[in-house]
Amino acid sequence: MSSPSRRARFEAAYSLVRGELIEHFAGEGMPQDAVDWYTKNLDYNVPGGKLNRGMSVVDTAAVLGWCVELLQSFFLVSDDIMDSSKTRRSQPCYYLLPTVGMIAINDSFMLEGAIYYLLKKHFRSESYYVDLIELFHDTTYKTEMGQLVDLITAPEDVVDLNKFSLKKHAFIVIYKTAYYSFYLPVALAMHVCGIPESYPTSSGGALQPYAVAHSILLPLGEYFQIQDDYLDFSGTPEQIGKIGTDIVDNKCSWCINTALARCSLAQRAVLDASYGRKDPAAEKEVKRVFEEVGLRRVYAEYEEKVVGELKDRISKIEEREGGLKREVFESFLGKIYKRSK
Repeated sequence: MSSPSRRARFEAAYSLVRGELIEHFAGEGMPQDAVDWYTKNLDYNVPGGKLNRGMSVVDTAAVLGWCVELLQSFFLVSDDIMDSSKTRRSQPCYYLLPTVGMIAINDSFMLEGAIYYLLKKHFRSESYYVDLIELFHDTTYKTEMGQLVDLITAPEDVVDLNKFSLKKHAFIVIYKTAYYSFYLPVALAMHVCGIPESYPTSSGGALQPYAVAHSILLPLGEYFQIQDDYLDFSGTPEQIGKIGTDIVDNKCSWCINTALARCSLAQRAVLDASYGRKDPAAEKEVKRVFEEVGLRRVYAEYEEKVVGELKDRISKIEEREGGLKREVFESFLGKIYKRSK
């Protein structure tokens, strides 16, 4: 099935999921103005994104895919408040809408709560029901760990590059992004498809498919975020669809951490004086140092190295009926490799 038709099928399922959630909400005896508010919360925050996470499981259960999108929405609504962000998906952040304000905090909780209502309604009788619940809970907790480290490492108004490191960056992106964006949707689909925790290989050993998926998808998620960080620096607004702001926003990105690991004392002084400043001249100075330390070459070398390692891991998957399929991981990698936006 082509990507546009898969997306259309997935988007069509939203109206059914939305209807179930609103019906349940109203059935709790909520007044009409609360029902209207909840409906606005769902429609403003849940659909409209790239839907990549949700569509990763659409072929097994569209409801499960929308649960992933609800989790994403919960994270984004709350993240925008913590970061004092202004826009999301080319529209004002939800908490900035007139009359919403800090009610958005409770609304984000309700987006998360909707996940568990849907899981109970659709999967309670399944043998893997507890696996789904534990996977959502564990992934949420890990994402919140990554968010905490990000928030205390790089607050927008307090610049301290001594807190930055490539090791800390790796922790943040794996916990804040890779688990819920890459591992979660695939692991959910694996449970629904009945893939066991372990099964024998032709050589007489035992393959642990969830551990194998974990070993591929977390590095893949880290690669995706490093690529995103690099495009924020190197891409044009026409190319990536936005103006890169990581430098002026004091983001703990791969670019600044790589530069810190390779710069001279003089270049470090420039980064200390210029990074995280709301000043185009200071941003230009940071970009100059990025160029001087060879960031473009370092990224190109990193990309080829990590892609080679991932292809090698994927190629070693021993396929069998009811087990892992290499094409799932090859599809993920194919969408990311050399992307320009």
